[in-house]
Amino acid sequence: MNGQAKPADLLTVEDLDISFGSVSVVNGVNLTLKPGEVLALVGESGSGKSMIGRSIMGLLPKAGRVSRGRIRFDGHEITAPESAEELRLLRGRSIGLIFQEPLSSLNPSMRIGEQMFEAMRLHTDLTEAQIRDHALDMLRQVRLDRPETLLNRYPHEFSGGMRQRIMIASVMMLKPRLLIADEPTTALDAVVQREVLDIMQDVARASGTAVILISHDLAVVARYADRIAVMEKGNLVEGGDTGAVLARPQHPYTRRLLDAAQLGTPTPVAGRAGVPLLTVEGLSVDFTEKKLMGLFGRTVHHAVRDVSLTVAPGEFVGLVGESGSGKSTIGRAICDLTPMTAGRVVFDGQAFGELPAAGERRLRRRIRMVFQDPFSSLNPRMRIGQIVREGLRHDRSLTAAERQTAAHDMLEAVGLDRNMADRFPHALSGGQRQRVAIARALIAQPDLIIADEPVSALDVTIQAQILALLKRLQAEFGFACLFISHDLHIVEQLCARLYVLHKGRLMEEAATPDLFAAPRHPYTRRLLGASPRLEKGPEGLRLAEDPAPDLSDNAFEYYDATRVDDPYRLIEAGKGHRVAVRAEAEIGAGAA
Repeated sequence: MNGQAKPADLLTVEDLDISFGSVSVVNGVNLTLKPGEVLALVGESGSGKSMIGRSIMGLLPKAGRVSRGRIRFDGHEITAPESAEELRLLRGRSIGLIFQEPLSSLNPSMRIGEQMFEAMRLHTDLTEAQIRDHALDMLRQVRLDRPETLLNRYPHEFSGGMRQRIMIASVMMLKPRLLIADEPTTALDAVVQREVLDIMQDVARASGTAVILISHDLAVVARYADRIAVMEKGNLVEGGDTGAVLARPQHPYTRRLLDAAQLGTPTPVAGRAGVPLLTVEGLSVDFTEKKLMGLFGRTVHHAVRDVSLTVAPGEFVGLVGESGSGKSTIGRAICDLTPMTAGRVVFDGQAFGELPAAGERRLRRRIRMVFQDPFSSLNPRMRIGQIVREGLRHDRSLTAAERQTAAHDMLEAVGLDRNMADRFPHALSGGQRQRVAIARALIAQPDLIIADEPVSALDVTIQAQILALLKRLQAEFGFACLFISHDLHIVEQLCARLYVLHKGRLMEEAATPDLFAAPRHPYTRRLLGASPRLEKGPEGLRLAEDPAPDLSDNAFEYYDATRVDDPYRLIEAGKGHRVAVRAEAEIGAGAA
């Protein structure tokens, strides 16, 4: 044989059918995976991606079963193991699984160290000291500082990005030959997402581990996967080299996914000039917490510091930043769901806190909030119609029949059938539940909606539908919106102006096109660089290159939010930008 022999397949999936009772959820899927290769399973929610991953682990839900086909991994029959013990030994040692939400897969009552040690005790003969050293080394590999201090802490003491790094470290300690990553970064912001996926890629390459990346984000897949397999309603409709599938998609469903991922031409909602509808002045929010590992003393956490912003009538304004930057805290403080430490909120010319209680309640009813996770924000014991009608509970002028009619009309306005009024939230998809949350917010015809990450948990096609819905409803009802998101490409579609937040402080403010064309603050550039996106090239779609940072402006010293005790100020920085600089920085001509 001439040339180098190709490596044998590590994983083979042949004619796989998965059923729940009489309902088939995966139909005749064929896949192969070679050592060290990254294969992406992509598709909308409910397409069968996660069921394939779980079947490879032999971890289908109780009601599910492989009704036809076979799965072979490294010489082992997964669908017909010789014994349950053989399958148990493969899990963890040879096949690792990272779930979408690490908080639900980490035991909240066990310290991190104990959870990391558990698999090593089951699958190796190492001593306790050796296991501890191995765990510390893996925590360093996933770029967690001072790992010695982390082993005795509990999962709730870490951010989402840190928990996901801990999960990667726990799974990769045994150097599995195959890693299945099931939507590992869906709930994370762009910066943390890139850090986590880069770490996962580096650790997998160092161990020669093959990866199945399950995702609905085609831009993320384009950055990390060698090959793509596209799933639609349980069927594998297209597969091949990542670049080839992106550039020349053959199946209509793949083309629809790619069209949704591009989001289209931005059409920001500029609103009306004049007196702002909402003015936030010097808003600060502090949280007081017990000191770590101590029973006495408390520490003050400055969640938001001296933030000021405005929203004009009918305008969509974006508030962007990483998780933990204070975005949601600002939205909740405006709605009086979180107490302010300092600052002032003025709505339609009247300051909250300076009005009689009854007058303030009436004013606040003109502001409504749409939360990130509609499943947790919708009462599971109430029917959809009742949930939507709740927005009218303070309107004494309407009869019960009129409220019911208004709820049905609003359901139709958000693209749902009025017959859904009798269903419960669990009977709806994620996109349908978010439409219900929007209907509940709009039924009272508010002047301002605060939308807190309303599409981050949805797949790309549903995201595009919800964004189009918000634009249509704004044109019909004329409301303003403070749109909170970690995804700059989402807010680009809707928002006329953007505020960039980092560690509780504003770093930059600008009109959306100006901010994307010439971001001034280094942190804004970092956010843009962390968000993967697809662009049209001469041969079709491709992954866009990271924007080259513009470092030509050295007229002043930008403020670094990690140095929280330094004084800072926002200054006019040209081209309609305001940026954060060190208070003592000398402002040069370039900032005029």
